[in-house]
Formats: sequence, C-alpha cells, structure tokens
Amino acid sequence: MSAPKKVVLAYSGGLDTSIILKWLQTEYGCEVITYTADLGQGEELEPARAKAELLGIKPENINIVDVREEFVRDFVFPMFRANALYEGLYLLGTSIARPLISKHLVELAQKHGADAIAHGATGKGNDQVRFELSAAALDPAIKVIAPWRLWDLTSRTKLLEFAEANQIPIAKDKRGEAPFSVDANLLHTSSEGRVLEDPAVEFPDYVLQRTVPVEQAPDQAEMVEITFEKGDAVAINGEAMSPATILAKLNEIGGKHGIGVLDLVENRFVGMKSRGVYETPGGTILLEAHRGIEQITLDAGAGHLKDSIMPRYAELIYNGFWFSPEREALQALIDKTQEHVSGTVRLKLYKGKASTVARWSEESLYSEKHVTFEEDAGAYDQKDAAGFIHLNALRLRLIATRNARVAKK
Repeated sequence: MSAPKKVVLAYSGGLDTSIILKWLQTEYGCEVITYTADLGQGEELEPARAKAELLGIKPENINIVDVREEFVRDFVFPMFRANALYEGLYLLGTSIARPLISKHLVELAQKHGADAIAHGATGKGNDQVRFELSAAALDPAIKVIAPWRLWDLTSRTKLLEFAEANQIPIAKDKRGEAPFSVDANLLHTSSEGRVLEDPAVEFPDYVLQRTVPVEQAPDQAEMVEITFEKGDAVAINGEAMSPATILAKLNEIGGKHGIGVLDLVENRFVGMKSRGVYETPGGTILLEAHRGIEQITLDAGAGHLKDSIMPRYAELIYNGFWFSPEREALQALIDKTQEHVSGTVRLKLYKGKASTVARWSEESLYSEKHVTFEEDAGAYDQKDAAGFIHLNALRLRLIATRNARVAKK
C-alpha cells in the first residue's frame, strides 16, 4: 500500500490511540483527522480534543460527535427486535457499536478526501474484522491502516518509550500493569484481560463498572413498565422517551439491582476463545420485556421462524457483517414480524433478575375465552382435537407398522 496522504483515525484520546496518531504522522508524514464517537461510554470526551490539539491536529480536523441516539435507534433497537444473543448468552454490546463507528469514519474520509481510515484494534481480536468488513461494504476503495498489525511496538514498554520520546502525556496508572481493559458504550461495559484471563478464577467485584454485585442489590423488588410500538421501546412507566434515554434509564434501574452481569468464555471469529465480563443491565431488561410483549402479540409460526434464524443473525453481527446483504435480508424478515408487537410489559427487578409479571396489548392474540378452564360458550370444540391428533399421528403409526413388519423377518 502506498503511503496515505490523509487518514481518518478512530480516536478515543487514550494512550494507545494517541500513540497511533503520532505513529501515523511519523511513519507516513500524513495529515490526520480524528473521530471520537460519544456512544454513551460514561466518560468525558472533551479531553480528547485537547490531546489531539497537543499532538498537532488542526481544530477543524477534530471530530467529537454525539451518536447516542443514532446508536440506539438505528443499531441497538433493530438488533433487539431479533432478541439477538451470540452463543445464546451475549447481547453483542461491543459488536453492534463497530459498524456505526465505521460508517462515520468512511463518511468523514469521503468528506475530507482522505485516502485511508485507521483503527486501534489489535490483530488478535474481533474488532479489526468488524471495522474493516464494514468499511469494505461502505466504500470498497477505502484503505484501512491497522497499526497493531504493522508496527514493532509489540510490548507495553515499547509503547511507553515511544510515548515519552514523542511527548505524549502518560497517565500515572498507565505506567503500571492495568488489571484489565474496559470498553463501554450505552448498551454495555466489556472487561477483558489481565486478572480475567484465567477462566478458572472468579472475577473480583471491582471489575464491575455499572452494576452492583448481586449480594449488594436491594432487598426490595422494583416494578417497571416498558411500552413498545412495532417492537421498539417508546416509554418507561408511561413516560415517552427517546431511544437513548430509554436505554440510559434502564441501565440506571437495572444496575442498582445487579441485573445483566455475564461472565462468558466466547469463541472469537479469529479462532481463539476469550473470557470477558459483560454488564448489560438495561439491555437485559429490554430483552426480557420484548420477549414478554411478543408472547401475546406475535403469531407462533412467525415467532418460531424468527427464533430459528436468531443464532445466524447474532453471529453475523458478532463477526462484523452488519452491512452484508444476508443481515439486511434477515432484518427485513424480523421487522415484518414486529408490525403488531405493541403494548406494555410490567417487570419485577430483584437480586440480579428481571422477570415479566404482566403484559397487555390492544393487538394481543391471547384469547382468554379459548384457554379458560371454565365454560367457554362454544369458543372451542374439544372434539376437534381428536381428528387433529389422529392425522398428526398417521405418519408415526406408519413408521411403527413398518418397523414391526421388518423386525419379524
């Protein structure tokens, strides 16, 4: 690849991406444009602007963008319509943020006439794949620079030496060994590495970022009501809210009850297994509530079909194929199933668990007169069940008859 003249960098303002910024300047002599996404990670982002300026970035080339509403509305909510869980457990909090960041990186590159984008993902993880597959789908001509796969700064010592040689500020705690790394956004917090690398050792409570240990959760249960329209949450306890506000509120409520903590050893797309601790309090509540409203509004055939494709849909997101035609095709099917998924769910939050206790909807398929144990006024003729069972048993009888005949020979 020829040396780029202008690069858009996914920039957090932290030590690693600051080193990457300077490395791009020294390695290629190129102009760098920074992009910092406010995804609701819960930390002050303006210091990233000051750090970028300190490293010689022009003010007009520094981009700090609040994408919280776009993140939840256009990425998290569509994913939750599918009840997506990777390997049956993981709510895909990191995975779903990467296509959004990639989208903005590519858009900025096109706006500024940049010939490349750059990211700080390592060569061992999934994020490099997610960033680069998304970029390829959005702009097949764009070049991607992944310094962790290119440079010789292969240890923490070398990184710190590079930082000191280039006058990059180093926080005091960065001079030691961090106990674990954290990635956060409005959907979840992900903690990996160091003290978490041995899956045979229970993670320490200090790893938790946004939830209390379940033992410290309140002894009193809390009720919360979530209202849905066409599969998306629109209100909490009757108060209409924006998508990002809903998720932030559910994080607050769920966090204090110790809800949404997952200790998972997952299969990375690149082939290795990794152990992470995920905190998704709001998302865990939202998933339970969405399941609750689907119970009364979603037809069995549509619901079972949707459940059958969910693992494939979740795997596509995990592996970085958000912008693939197959994910978009599955999304169209999923969204079709959500046309009548509207109503309200009441949940009980207690000691790490969110449980549906009531649900109602004007578009409900639930018919009490059909299922009642009392007189149903002719709504359902129980004699019809005999023919239903007889026909469904026909193939089983034929198989049993054949097997008995063969056994006699």
